[in-house]
Amino acid sequence: MYSELFQESLARVEASREKNIALDPIRMTAEQKETVLASFHPDYKVDEFAVLTVGPNKGDKVPKELAEILQAHSRITPKSVCLEHPDYETDVLIIGGGGAGASAAIEAHEAGADVTVVTKLRMGDANTMMAEGGIQAADKPNDSPAIHFIDAFGGGHFAAKKELLKKLVCDAPEAIQWLSNLGVEFDKEENGTMVTTHGGGTSRKRMHAAKDYSGAEIMRTLRDEVMNRKIPIIDFTAAIELILDENGNAAGAVLMNMETKELLVAKAKTVVIATGGAGRMHYQGFPTSNHYGATADGLVLGYRAGAKLLYAETLQYHPTGVAFPEQIFGALVTEKVRSLGAKLVNKHGEVFMHPLETRDVTAASIIRECSERNNGIDCNNGHGVWLDTPMIEKIGGEGTIMKRIPAMWRMFEKYGIDIRYEPILVYPTLHYQNGGLDITDDCMTTNVNNLFVAGEAVGGIHGKNRLMGNSLLDIIVFGRSAGKNAAAKAKNTRVGRLTLAHVERFEKELAKAGIKTETVSPKLLPNYTKQNNI
Repeated sequence: MYSELFQESLARVEASREKNIALDPIRMTAEQKETVLASFHPDYKVDEFAVLTVGPNKGDKVPKELAEILQAHSRITPKSVCLEHPDYETDVLIIGGGGAGASAAIEAHEAGADVTVVTKLRMGDANTMMAEGGIQAADKPNDSPAIHFIDAFGGGHFAAKKELLKKLVCDAPEAIQWLSNLGVEFDKEENGTMVTTHGGGTSRKRMHAAKDYSGAEIMRTLRDEVMNRKIPIIDFTAAIELILDENGNAAGAVLMNMETKELLVAKAKTVVIATGGAGRMHYQGFPTSNHYGATADGLVLGYRAGAKLLYAETLQYHPTGVAFPEQIFGALVTEKVRSLGAKLVNKHGEVFMHPLETRDVTAASIIRECSERNNGIDCNNGHGVWLDTPMIEKIGGEGTIMKRIPAMWRMFEKYGIDIRYEPILVYPTLHYQNGGLDITDDCMTTNVNNLFVAGEAVGGIHGKNRLMGNSLLDIIVFGRSAGKNAAAKAKNTRVGRLTLAHVERFEKELAKAGIKTETVSPKLLPNYTKQNNI
């Protein structure tokens, strides 16, 4: 399976393991972190970004791939859609069937609203389902929301909107209790106390998990609750354009059946965008840990309707994506592997950094090790470094891997790699959309009334970098809040005449800016077909 050089490096890692376990790597200084980020993190590659020339963020830079779909044509022409006779009418229309959308649906329904969920795949087909490591909450005696705030604010380069981050950390303990009451099976000690661990950038053990199936367990529970409440779900149907009323308020969406391409109209008093991330845009050619439908749809829908973006130039490249074997290239290796004791090791068997630096610093450090320092291990898809998983059993005792991260063991065991005895190769993978639509602390966009946003489509909660476990937390905290507030707003909302005039205005703006493109958006799904018949 392995080349000779590969085997030699593997032997060095095994020979150095006992020494490396005892090694306590020094954390980087603030200056060192800034230097490695500026030199090696993908967000700092100037030539990979474009400046927007139309829309509410005109003049701002975003990834080239995102600029292309933000400044693209709509999939419809206003004249092709009949708005007078909606196919669906509801109080709260929720676009997206992941954790944020499900949380919003449950709380809006609990508040007495008529709720409809529309999702382009199936309910639960979302990044939530794929999250592994856990969910943060400061609910132990040695911790507090204030400490959680400091960790997350610093980890996000002091750029988070303080009111959003405050809400995230202060609502976290109650969010855990809410999930537990719904039926989420968190890991617990024999006495019933929840097990908590560290994550990168955390000063306290506040990561709650369900082994390394945390997102799947949370999504299972939320999906069941939505279905048990008999909340209508329109699946395999994508929202391709927002509808505003004559007063400029969000008032529904144009939907497209993903199989038949039939266009449908959903009229609503309020709308919640919960469409998730953008990993399947493959910015800068990176692989991704994201689910198939993560194509930045919510950003496109909101932007064309006039909603502003915040920090859209920042992405999170998870430091430990699978570099080998190629069948699972880019798949997520949860940060929990490092929180349990595995360290990052170069081809010479040397630990080259503290394993629990923040994700952006860790990713940049791995890229530096493989490029400038030439200390990476060559594999079919490029470079990688070792994540020495056998350290976990040496530190935590035999059986720790099967008890705490069985999904990781199963993922690699399918390809003949037993992570209890062999290290694994990792390299950064496109993971999280740090930026998104700009909202106030009630989850409504700053400049489109009655349009709410929750989950990964929001910008500003985490600043310019997110700590592990705060994404599963934000889909719950802000999903619930969006649902409650959208339901409350719907009670006092009278929808005016439906219109798609904003689509016409955007088309005129494209023409005025001299943008000539054949691209239509939202993208909806990635295209992996071969472009050339070779």
